[in-house]
Amino acid sequence: MSAALLVGALRDPAKTAALDAAGWNSLIAMARAERLIGTLAFRLEGQAVPDAVRPILTDAKADAAREARQAIWEADRARAALAPIGLPVILLKGTAYAAAGLPAGRGRFIGDLDILVPRDRIDAAADALVAAGWEWVKEDPYDDAYYRQWMHELPPMIHTERDRMIDVHHTVLPLTARPTPDAAGMMADAVLITDGLYMLSAEDRVCHAAAHLLADGDLQGGLRNLWDIHCLCEESSERQDDFYLCLFEKAAHHQLTAAVWRALRLSRHLFDTEVKAYRAPIEVDYKLRWSDRAFISRLLARNGWGQETRKALVFAFFVRSHWLRMPPLMLARHLLTKWRKGHRPH
Repeated sequence: MSAALLVGALRDPAKTAALDAAGWNSLIAMARAERLIGTLAFRLEGQAVPDAVRPILTDAKADAAREARQAIWEADRARAALAPIGLPVILLKGTAYAAAGLPAGRGRFIGDLDILVPRDRIDAAADALVAAGWEWVKEDPYDDAYYRQWMHELPPMIHTERDRMIDVHHTVLPLTARPTPDAAGMMADAVLITDGLYMLSAEDRVCHAAAHLLADGDLQGGLRNLWDIHCLCEESSERQDDFYLCLFEKAAHHQLTAAVWRALRLSRHLFDTEVKAYRAPIEVDYKLRWSDRAFISRLLARNGWGQETRKALVFAFFVRSHWLRMPPLMLARHLLTKWRKGHRPH
């Protein structure tokens, strides 16, 4: 048993007709663990499901709709806080998808509000948010200094009344990471959603999602992020004939070619994403590399109870995420400091 069951249901919802009670239990457990239960609920619309499953899916859709409303409201509150200092709000990830009504946002779990602002305005943005009721979460001086010196975002903030988190980014990868995406270029190419709210361009949305999945994180929540990439690519390529040509050009510009190509291979393999290279002198190669199989194994590491399996592989990707973020000596110093403070990876 693995999360291949969930992948199959998302890719072809009709396959769920063959599930017995144990299969449905496993599917629901995996979807909840991967925070894809709302997405699954929308994908199963029109499919025959057992009576016991129907209220679970109904609740999941209601929860997703509520989360989307809350996320869009929180984005509007950030817009109101930053408008007096002349900063538009560039939304990232789930809130952007929900606010723009993109297919990737349909049923999507939305956690923190992620926004992108120019690095030279980061302090002004923080001051404006504090004045509007947000406060700092990181109390440890080391953590606070680490975020400010090396990360791609400020330390997280939470609103004192609404208990909602905001992450203020000035770029999309840590400053210590090997790729250096052009954050200023991303902001310059951002597109308007509604008054004062923007999102990244279609190509930059995929570049950011690929960077977040493969060039930074440890693949926690990886299936949700890969489903984002699938939906973003499918929707954008239907509207824009030269989307993939533009995507490959943007990926090269942002030093994210390897991450984007791997994301497309994984998405093609798991979700049957159709990659079209219109008028592009580029050979689209779907063949998996040997290393891709380790990523697939990590993405599918769930059992029928929704619990993570393949603990050694999960830990290896945890180590990899830190290796990508920092040079070796800095990584050793950082991990030693965190260990002394009692942090233990799970």
